[in-house]
Amino acid sequence: MPLRVILAEDAVLLREGLVGLLQRFGHETLAVVGDADALVEAVHRDRPDLVITDVRMPPSNGDDGLRAAVALRETYAGLPVLVLSQYVERSYALQLLDSCNGAAVGYLLKERVGAVADFMAALDRVAAGGTVVDPEVIHQLVKLHPDPLGRLSAREKEVLSLMAEGRSNANLAAHLFISEAAINKHIGSIFNKLDLPVYTDGHRRVLAVLAFLRA
Repeated sequence: MPLRVILAEDAVLLREGLVGLLQRFGHETLAVVGDADALVEAVHRDRPDLVITDVRMPPSNGDDGLRAAVALRETYAGLPVLVLSQYVERSYALQLLDSCNGAAVGYLLKERVGAVADFMAALDRVAAGGTVVDPEVIHQLVKLHPDPLGRLSAREKEVLSLMAEGRSNANLAAHLFISEAAINKHIGSIFNKLDLPVYTDGHRRVLAVLAFLRA
């Protein structure tokens, strides 16, 4: 369904590219802003279906966009937010993913925009209340827990990273060119080794993984 979107990005070329991409897929861009203060003002004014924001932007050219996203989700519980970044900022990433119990939120690296179909699917998933986390974000957060993850095999770590993107078992199987039965076995092993509850719903599985990473 068409979404009403507010876009916050200070890089002009990327900003224009995203506007064109949103329009191509039938979404309406309510406002396009280049700093965090304007983002907050636009959300207060327009109440969008989804916010897409950069991390690093004016006024301080620090993590203003990400901090604004965290604050907006505190003000408007459940506001879908998809953060785009050139890097992983651990502390605010965790705050963002922790907000509203992890629902309707995503954190992707900007390079993922080039994979248009996957990017638009991630956007729709976040708008619908799901959780999307870039594999590199998971990789960075995983570094905080080296011992438990050391129990996982290389394949299990690969499956874990893909699970964090909110993929279904069928999608995981197709991506890795193995059977769904094999995927189920890997997922069961992962959750057993990490002492996590086994969820069949993709969103809840992502939340379980994030809960472990935050522990």
